[in-house]
Amino acid sequence: MKFDKIAAVVLLSLGMATSGAYAADAQGSGTVTFTGNIIDAPCSINPSSSKQTVELGSIASAALAKEGKSNSREFTIELENCSLADDSEPDGVRAANAKSVTVTFGGQTATGTNLLGITGTAAGAGVGIVDASGKQVVIGQASAAQTLLENDNTMVFSAYLQGLKSATIEPGDFTSIANFTLDYQ
Repeated sequence: MKFDKIAAVVLLSLGMATSGAYAADAQGSGTVTFTGNIIDAPCSINPSSSKQTVELGSIASAALAKEGKSNSREFTIELENCSLADDSEPDGVRAANAKSVTVTFGGQTATGTNLLGITGTAAGAGVGIVDASGKQVVIGQASAAQTLLENDNTMVFSAYLQGLKSATIEPGDFTSIANFTLDYQ
C-alpha cells in the first residue's frame, strides 16, 4: 500500500513537471488561415479593398433635414499587379487589350432614390456614392471608365449620408451595404 502511494506521488510529480515544462516553452500559439480566390482579370484586387468599412460618423439629424447631406468620406478600390499585355500573352491570361476599368455598385436602394438604403434603428436617410470627380454614381450602373496603368491602380470614391425627401429622420445606428463588380475593357 505504501508503495502504491509513493508511485502515485512520483507519477503525479512527473506529470506536473512535464506540463510545467510545456507551459514554460509555449509563449502563445494560434492559427493563420489563408483565403482568397483566383479571378480571370488583368488586375488583382488588394485584400483591403475587398471587404472594407467606411465610417460615416455620428451625423446630426438637423444636417439631414430637407434632403441635407453629411460630409463625404473617401474610400478606395486598390487594384494591384495589373498586366496590360497584348495578344502575345500565353493562353489563359485575360490581360490582353485591357485598357480601362469600370465599377458597378449594387445594393438595396432607398425607395425612389439613387441612394443605398439603410438598416438599423435609424431611418429617413440613404447613402450616396460619388466618384473622384464628384459625379454621382448610379447604383446598378457602370461608373465612368478609368484608364488602367501597368502595375497598381487606385479608384477613388466618396460616400455620404443624405436625408430622404419627405421622410422623418429617426436617430439611431445604421448600416448600408454596397457590393461592387469590376468590368475591364
